[in-house]
Amino acid sequence: MNPDQEIVTVRPTETIRTIQRLPNYVGISEKTAGSTGISMNIVVIPPLAKAEPHYHDGFETAIYLLKGEVKTLYGENLSKSVINKEGDFIFIPNGVPHQPINLSDTEEAIALVARNDPNEQESVQVYRPESQS
Repeated sequence: MNPDQEIVTVRPTETIRTIQRLPNYVGISEKTAGSTGISMNIVVIPPLAKAEPHYHDGFETAIYLLKGEVKTLYGENLSKSVINKEGDFIFIPNGVPHQPINLSDTEEAIALVARNDPNEQESVQVYRPESQS
C-alpha cells in the first residue's frame, strides 16, 4: 500500500504525430503521469488513412474501437486481415506486425489504446515486409 501517492489526471488537447503516422492523443504514459507499466492513448485514423506497418517490441496492446470500421492487415508480410467495428475489443500480441486502415471515406475511426509499456512511442518498430521476411 502507498497512501501518499497522488492520482494523476491527464487531459490532452492536441495530437502528436506517431511513428505509425497517425494522430495520437497521449493520455497516460511515463512522461505524462509517471506510470511505470502502462500507457493509454486515443488514436485517430482519418478517413481512408492507414497506419505505417509496425509492431510492438516487448509489449502487448489492447484496443477498444470507439468509432468507425477498421481493417487490420497483420502477420508475416501482412498476409492476414480482420475487420473490426465500433464496440470491438482487439488484442495485439507482442511482436505481431500490423497495419490498421480506416474503411470509411467520410468518418474518422477512433480507438482507445492501452499497452503494458509506459513509453509513448519508444518501443514501436516500423515493419517493412520485404526486408524482414
